[in-house]
Amino acid sequence: MKKISSIAISITAILFILYSCKKSFLDRPAYGTLDSSGVANQKSIEALLIGAYSMLDGYQTTNGIGGWESAADNWVYGSICGGDAHKGSDASDQADIIPIEQYKADATNNYFNQKWKAVYEGVTRSNVILKVLAQAKDVPAADATRIRAEARFLRAHFHFELKKMWNNVPFIDETMTDFTVPNNKVNVPNDVDIWPKIEADLQFAYDSLPPTQPEIGRVNKWAAGAMLGKCLMFQKKYAEAKAVLKQVYDNGTNSGGVKYGLVEKFSDNFNAATKNNKETVFAVQSSVNDGSGAANANYGDVLNMPYGGPWDCCGFFVPSQDLVNSYKVDATTGLPDFDNYNVNPVKSDEGLKSDEPFTPYAGTLDPRLDWTVGRRGIPYLDWGIFPGYDWMRDQQYSGPYSPVKDVYYKGQKGSLTDNNFWSTTVTAINVNLIRFADVILWLAECEVEAPGGDLNQAREYVNEVRARAANPVSWVVLDGTNKPAANYKLGLYNTPWTDQIYARKAVHFERKLELAMEGHRFFDLVRWGEAAETLNKYLKYESTLRVYLQGAQFTPNQDEYFPIPQRQIDLSNGTLHQNPGH
Repeated sequence: MKKISSIAISITAILFILYSCKKSFLDRPAYGTLDSSGVANQKSIEALLIGAYSMLDGYQTTNGIGGWESAADNWVYGSICGGDAHKGSDASDQADIIPIEQYKADATNNYFNQKWKAVYEGVTRSNVILKVLAQAKDVPAADATRIRAEARFLRAHFHFELKKMWNNVPFIDETMTDFTVPNNKVNVPNDVDIWPKIEADLQFAYDSLPPTQPEIGRVNKWAAGAMLGKCLMFQKKYAEAKAVLKQVYDNGTNSGGVKYGLVEKFSDNFNAATKNNKETVFAVQSSVNDGSGAANANYGDVLNMPYGGPWDCCGFFVPSQDLVNSYKVDATTGLPDFDNYNVNPVKSDEGLKSDEPFTPYAGTLDPRLDWTVGRRGIPYLDWGIFPGYDWMRDQQYSGPYSPVKDVYYKGQKGSLTDNNFWSTTVTAINVNLIRFADVILWLAECEVEAPGGDLNQAREYVNEVRARAANPVSWVVLDGTNKPAANYKLGLYNTPWTDQIYARKAVHFERKLELAMEGHRFFDLVRWGEAAETLNKYLKYESTLRVYLQGAQFTPNQDEYFPIPQRQIDLSNGTLHQNPGH
């Protein structure tokens, strides 16, 4: 079998690897080398399935595939490009992110190529399972259906990632002679909409998977239903999405049989000690100190910690002032201001040394802010009061804030961080791809957009998410006390919604607040058709604070999708065509 591209490994190579990298949720020993003649059996196919799951994190220890460029949470593409955050660090480190953040990156940017390679590697592994499963003789029918459904779900997920990044991408299935992409044996152009095939894979998974699974990290019926609903949302099929998501909302459980719901404490969704809870619908499983050399840890977010002080790396992924200002609320109602939140911004300590006096902002704030953004004068997990300047690599360049959701607790160092890696910042924190809060807010959006939708049912869904945040048990408190760390106030929408435009703004803004720094914002703005207006307004504001953003502009009908990597176009011998404007 001639290998045309270095992008994805061939079937034979996959069978030889048979994935020495295991995920903790499958808790099985690493498998040894097998040749292709010995893999058409259930034991080997189950091992191949583990290998496909292992690509969910976007990282492979061999073949130079993946890393932070292809992180599962899309922190560069979904959050930085969506206005949640800036690159951070300093101007020289990971400089390829700068033009991406400025919407000026071209097709030669290596970040795009790494992401492409990693996601198509996941597609390849999923297809290998389906190819080999068809040849196996010892797999009971029920197991075969379950394996096929898991593999098709994973294939759909990886293609979904490709679709929302590049839009014009080839769909590769198990009938191909060779799964490498691009490849002159596959020769699949990228001029056909692949949504129908993604949807078909997810529908099969939803119809075929069991409601519970023996391992909590395996996808079940309800996670497949949630992903199917998401796929329908991206196609604006709101009525169909509502029907599926309502089933997930009413009946869904995690793979262990625990009914979905919102955990009491918002922060428990981002804590390695409380992961796989009832709010977890679909997550990338991370483990540390398991003999893999940190290959199973949350490698994609290793850079996303403060810098200096107790941190040995790295100062990236710093929240924007625009995001911080979004958490301001009305002092009377506790509700956000969708349109004018950047007026009278939240006070920051930018330009002040850590030993210079600073009084934090005294206005009313949504309490989710301080579980999302590290800011001066506020407790930072269990690390003490965030000191500002001393934990910044280059405050003038990156700003005064640090991320929180990707960060481990001080008391977890060594136990829930990996001890066999170049940095202690590689953790056992899972990557939440779908939380139950996501499902609730999708349902709210369906009620706003679907024909015959109920605006006040949408309001109830949004209030369900807000009520969790309004509960003081979910607030950051000053160390050793029960006193709130800031002037927190969060109100519900108590006035009936009668205006669709207002309801739409409320739902969209709630997703910004609830899911900030989780890699969704850019893709939401694109699917809503709001990217150009929102992001150009964002750039106008943030460029007054971050000089390197001056002159940056989002171009409509171009920047909604990233340039297809030039390396891939070159390898395709003319099969792949570049996205418009790139």
